[in-house]
Amino acid sequence: MNSEILGIILMFFLTVSLAIPLGRYIGKLFSNEKTWLDKILNPIDNIFYKLSGINPEKEMNWKQHLLALLTINLVWFLAAMFVLTNMSWLPLDPDNNPSMSGDLAFNTAVSFVTNTNLQHYSGETGISYLGQLTLMLWQFISAGCGMAAAAIVFTAMKEKTTDKLGNFYFFFVRSCTRILFPIAVVVASLLAFNGTPMTFEGKDTITNLQGDKVEVSRGPVAAFVAIKHLGTNGGGFFGPNSAHPLENPNYFTNIVEIVTQMLIPLAMIFAMGYILRRRKLAWTIFGVMTIGFLLLMIPTVISETGGNPAISNMGISQTMGNMEGKEIRFGSAASAYWSIATTVISTGSINSMHDSFMPISGMNQLLGMMVNCFYGGVGVGFLNFYIFIILAVFISGLMVGRTPEFLGKKIEAKEMKIAMMIALLHPFLILAGTAIASYTYAGNPETYASWLNNPGFHGFSEMLYEFTSSSANNGSGFEGLGDNTPFWNIACGIVMLMARYLPIIGPVAIAGSLAAKKYIPESAGTLKTDTSTFGLMVFAVIALVAALSFFPALGLGPIAEYFSI
Repeated sequence: MNSEILGIILMFFLTVSLAIPLGRYIGKLFSNEKTWLDKILNPIDNIFYKLSGINPEKEMNWKQHLLALLTINLVWFLAAMFVLTNMSWLPLDPDNNPSMSGDLAFNTAVSFVTNTNLQHYSGETGISYLGQLTLMLWQFISAGCGMAAAAIVFTAMKEKTTDKLGNFYFFFVRSCTRILFPIAVVVASLLAFNGTPMTFEGKDTITNLQGDKVEVSRGPVAAFVAIKHLGTNGGGFFGPNSAHPLENPNYFTNIVEIVTQMLIPLAMIFAMGYILRRRKLAWTIFGVMTIGFLLLMIPTVISETGGNPAISNMGISQTMGNMEGKEIRFGSAASAYWSIATTVISTGSINSMHDSFMPISGMNQLLGMMVNCFYGGVGVGFLNFYIFIILAVFISGLMVGRTPEFLGKKIEAKEMKIAMMIALLHPFLILAGTAIASYTYAGNPETYASWLNNPGFHGFSEMLYEFTSSSANNGSGFEGLGDNTPFWNIACGIVMLMARYLPIIGPVAIAGSLAAKKYIPESAGTLKTDTSTFGLMVFAVIALVAALSFFPALGLGPIAEYFSI
């Protein structure tokens, strides 16, 4: 068990040690400073600009940035719908997998375009290789859009008074060609050399030890898995995701995948510090996020390594901890660490079945998505945290009797209204969706019997988890839920759309509004936002919003289940 804990410590500190220099590199890219890859990649970037008719030097205001982001996402959504509903006659389908129904294709296309990657299908049987490659492209695109949105906010925070915030396509292309693609190539190579398939051949037929012939699915798995983690996408090539031995063959690949999915969200914090030349602010934000992460991760590891008390009461030894739904090659501790990392980061990939975790662990997984700003997804994690910074600055200003200011800009009613709308949107989508689903099921449980394999407290948690995962753009699930139905496909699709774009529009609008205001130099009375005191204030605001919004629902689900064991 001690070696398992040391493995967790190794994975976290390895991530941080890589994120700091990567953050500096990302900061240079977004600041248009020279980097060592310029000579190689400048010509490639210029090809994209020339073919697209884009002038990367043309400055945009915040509204033009959002129009560009929403337009290209709409185009990619329509392209994804076409491919997914016509896979049966399109090329690259050696296993003859069928096309998707309209409602499932809608859910899947929305899911990948919004960086959620909620999968109501099993990858090896539900989609062709062309479909997998199409979704793999969206994993680059959605992550690049999130990083570009964060770059817009960083630029707005840096400028004293302006309405010009760089060029969206410049940020987007650089995110894809100079960050996502090079790192994905390295990660895919490591996975391929350790047993993850990378082929376009169809299923392979093998004879097992019992003498039975078994068909084993394969495909371009290594490339898919690399970007799914790097872009905090999370969609699995296979149904069991990274619990599948071909997606995640051994403990080394487990380390590679967990470090990869946490890498850019952490690096974006340090990139912000580099762009703003405010390293202390970056470390303050990193500290708040890390405290939140540890408060969720440590109890989960303790809960899972301690085993299931119901099994202990039967006189059965659990020296390996609660191993239901977990892989022996990873163990209970590494699985618990992954489960919190993937829900806090909003990747949503799994290396064990979250549905089989202990109730307290399930609650912590839910809280990671409900808070949705402890590291968070690529780019958008910081945008969510930015909303809480605005709220904390405003509350702090009221407490000390000063006009709220952040980085030399006054926060006024307009910014606060937007911030409050975005802060309340997340719990509204989760709780309203869960309420509708609960009412529908309770009103006619026979008709909707396929929804829940575990009625009662855990069944409620399954429905709560699905909407929480959709709203957090996470994509993981309590897989006791039968979710491939028109209700879940359409309802979750609507939630994913609203939860992706409104929380991007809100922070970008706030940042653009503040950037256009007159800059006020710091004075002795200016509220310092790079101190531990302010960090504590931000954490308190986050905890208060989460507690008030979600505790009743958690009380009906995992907390009630815990006391029923």
